[in-house]
Amino acid sequence: MRTSKLLENERLDDLQRNGYKIIQNPGKFCFGMDAVLLSGFAMVKKGEKMLDLGTGTGIIPILMAAKTEGEHFTGLEIQAESADMASRSVWLNGLEDRIDIVQGDIKEASALFGRGSFSVITSNPPYMLNDHGLQNENLCKAIARHEIACTLEDVVREGAALLRPGGRFYMVHRPFRLVEILASFTAHGMEPKRLKFVHPFVDSEPNMVLVEACKGGNPRVKVEKPLIVYKSPGVYTEEIYEIYGY
Repeated sequence: MRTSKLLENERLDDLQRNGYKIIQNPGKFCFGMDAVLLSGFAMVKKGEKMLDLGTGTGIIPILMAAKTEGEHFTGLEIQAESADMASRSVWLNGLEDRIDIVQGDIKEASALFGRGSFSVITSNPPYMLNDHGLQNENLCKAIARHEIACTLEDVVREGAALLRPGGRFYMVHRPFRLVEILASFTAHGMEPKRLKFVHPFVDSEPNMVLVEACKGGNPRVKVEKPLIVYKSPGVYTEEIYEIYGY
């Protein structure tokens, strides 16, 4: 295992997969369960290339490299500090041949990489509209949570352009924006194919939704059985333990 000097306020977290670790700064932004669940929902087949839009500290490309036989993974991140942590985590895990981290703007992604360049797109985008809810005073966290640097429309439009015909887009988001998400996908030539709702407890409303859309696919969507996070307070269900790799 390589070693990397951590910068001020950074920490090294164990991902419980292939011995991989990730560098994070709790004062900026750390990945959450939504990113891990997306990595368990998305599929990258042998020989495919994947791009993660808004990769943060690189959690999804690193987890997908651990879980799948995809040929190559790229993470696009607008914030310099997060992109730097992601790049150092890639090096730390010896994944330079499989993962690239690029600092850049999602709104310009198709111009940056070229149309039809990827088989798979993933994204854990900002959930909240720029005028929705209380923004975090920490700009790094605010950009990750609110549509300050990009909108849902930007993410879907660029993802659709970046996908080859038949390519797949995987997203995690909030159920209250599901109608908008599905409408945006279909407006950009992508048919929703799978939906999976995530519930904190078996008797609670969902607080996340996982969506798969296919570029140029036929209209037919499957609503999968829901994912329950906790079987009792503080105790994960077996499915969650499996996704996390415990």
